[in-house]
Amino acid sequence: MSSLPPLFADWFARNGWQPHPHQLALLAAQGDVLLIAPTGGGKTLAGFLPSLVDLYLTGAQGLHTLYVSPLKALTADVARNLARPIEGMGLAISVGDRTGDTPESQRRRQRAEPPQILLTTPESLALMLSWPEAPRLFAGLRRVVLDELHALAESKRGDQLMLGLARLRNLAPGLAVTGLSATVEDPQALARFMGGARVIEADPGPVPDIAMLPTSRPPPWAGGGGRYAVRDVLDAVAQARTTIIFLNTRAQAELFLQAIWAANDDNLPIGLHHGALAREARQRVEAAMASGELRAVVATASLDLGIDWGDVDLVIQVGAPRNIKRLVQRIGRANHRYNAPSRARIVAANRFEVIECVAALEAVREGDLDGEPRGPGPLDVLIQHILLTACAGPFDAEALYAEVRSAGPYAGLSRADFDACLDFAATGGYALRAYDRWQRLLLRDGLWQLRDPRAARALRMNIGTIVEAEKLKVRRSGRGGATLGEVEESFAATLAPGDTFLLGGQVLRYDRLRELVVEVTPQPRREPRIVVYSGLKFATSTELSARMLAVIADPDRHRELPPDIRAWLDLQAEVSGIPRPGTLLCESFPRADRWHLVIYGFAGRNAHQTLGLLVTRQMEDAGLAPLGFLAMDHALLITSLLPVEDVAPLLRRPTLEQGLEDWLADSSVMKRSFRAVATIAGLIQRNLPGTRQTGRQATFSSDIIYATLRRHDPDHILLRATRDEARRGFVDFDRIGDMLSRNAHIELRRLDRVSPLAAPLLLEMGRVRLGGSGHERLAEKMAQELMVSAGLDRLEPG
Repeated sequence: MSSLPPLFADWFARNGWQPHPHQLALLAAQGDVLLIAPTGGGKTLAGFLPSLVDLYLTGAQGLHTLYVSPLKALTADVARNLARPIEGMGLAISVGDRTGDTPESQRRRQRAEPPQILLTTPESLALMLSWPEAPRLFAGLRRVVLDELHALAESKRGDQLMLGLARLRNLAPGLAVTGLSATVEDPQALARFMGGARVIEADPGPVPDIAMLPTSRPPPWAGGGGRYAVRDVLDAVAQARTTIIFLNTRAQAELFLQAIWAANDDNLPIGLHHGALAREARQRVEAAMASGELRAVVATASLDLGIDWGDVDLVIQVGAPRNIKRLVQRIGRANHRYNAPSRARIVAANRFEVIECVAALEAVREGDLDGEPRGPGPLDVLIQHILLTACAGPFDAEALYAEVRSAGPYAGLSRADFDACLDFAATGGYALRAYDRWQRLLLRDGLWQLRDPRAARALRMNIGTIVEAEKLKVRRSGRGGATLGEVEESFAATLAPGDTFLLGGQVLRYDRLRELVVEVTPQPRREPRIVVYSGLKFATSTELSARMLAVIADPDRHRELPPDIRAWLDLQAEVSGIPRPGTLLCESFPRADRWHLVIYGFAGRNAHQTLGLLVTRQMEDAGLAPLGFLAMDHALLITSLLPVEDVAPLLRRPTLEQGLEDWLADSSVMKRSFRAVATIAGLIQRNLPGTRQTGRQATFSSDIIYATLRRHDPDHILLRATRDEARRGFVDFDRIGDMLSRNAHIELRRLDRVSPLAAPLLLEMGRVRLGGSGHERLAEKMAQELMVSAGLDRLEPG
């Protein structure tokens, strides 16, 4: 199949189109293919074109093509877009969706009579593969289309999907898999993740029109949110047709929208979209954007991926992007057409972010993307897959091991690790095999199967790899009050009646917690006490950090920066020194009866947070009385009562490694990591038939099991998975190691006052306060000063 049938060619011509070369290349391709094409380049149509043509020519019945997307919203969007060619050519092709939002009656019909094209998500695919009728349902499957594959590959959802794909290849021999992606730093690595595929790269299209947004006021020295530029953003919105304004966290989005409404003198219709809003609220915004009712929407990562709004002609990124790939993805939301350049503007939230934005713009123009290397497939996801495989029916361990090894992330899986996962799935492992509740599989006639078939329902109810903080619904008080969104259970626990917070741009008063529902009353005239969301805090990528450091270190490149930033760096060079590659610059200076140590590591917020914990532990042992620290993406600031005279001993890698192991052993990070791993692996089940554990109940259960395993089975497979998860995900220790490896020299500048580059750090919020001798000595000093002030020191004996 190398050319379009006349019916298809005529349809393209009637619409004034010509098929793109990469669409025709994919139509002619044999086997598995990864298509890399820019946003607006017709990737989705390219992925479906071979299916539409094959169904037109053969009239094949039953499930022919499976489309998998990371977002439920994308399946609805793709269904609308698929309707256009199907209806336009009068094709007799049935299309359906199977997600968590699909009505139960429709799901039952699909199990008996599936559509020819089914749109779904990784979680729903895992559920379908756990059905006993999965072999019948998927036997005739001919094609799988994996959309936004780069986004799936960055999380455990991608590992789960690749295991499901390995199962599909066994159920449907000859299956052809197509991966679709727009922003990929290493196409061959993504092709290997798919299990091996040919790569087709489309013409990247026009160079994007991207620049800093001119602002009437300079950015502040510290802080985030970009609210100083609200009026400039509104002016840009007024001059565009439709704009998406991206911020990095939900809290920032809520506060920015509130600032926009306060300054929106022309009453431009502007909406809000983020993951904590009620689904109905998000859908209303999506529909209003699609129909052209809104001039702008303030959004977070919830709109990073491909909902197709052709009228969006401007994207504004407020705050440094932290990640080049994410910026490119967001830019692509503007002018969602192949032959039109995307137009985007960036607003730095503070002066230092100006440097990051300049570095990011340079990377985009050069087509240089960032990406962290992926580790091997996680074992907790494999354990869940083993249990779900048993739900579908008895299986042979040898055959399942071979199938799992055919999945890209698990190509290097050892038989010992597979057997350890199987043993845990069957018995809970050495320390837990005495408990009946974890005896889930048994070996009979050479095949593994569920010990109790009734357990399948509970296992299916806990499918998935997304383990978030427990969320509570937020509803208006009163009978039948509307659902407004969700907040974290931990946040709700801090509220007292009368407290106010922001959600969906509204100020809400907390009234009560009733049956795990937060009841509230809108208070439009009051100021919010707090913005609710923990949200996701991005860390600046390694590639972008290196580019920032290169800009700062080269005086010739300072001309790329605004005059005030150039003067700032010149003053830094005069007073102290400029950070540069190969040398780790540190500064020590006194201020307000405290000593401050700054380490310009450019290793990212998470790595600096971990480094702060490890270095201050050593400082406490050395009697330097550390008081606290602040971790930013480019630097770590530590405050203490006594100065650090030599920083090098505090940064020796073996000492830091040992300190990390000692700290992790009892830290909440390990317990939190274990809870996530144990939930995915099925050890902790949040959802059970007729009941549901609260977050606190699950935490209590997992903490007890964690302590038991540490005491009796320290090499348990889940503890191994937890250590890997904690080191890689929460503490980012590998980036500390990379920082030390790339800096052959450590330079400590002893100053008599704060340096220009360090001054903004002292204005930032978010310090970690430490217990220990430093605060004890401060308390003693304050008490002594108070006694002297009151004249009570004269009453002391002697």
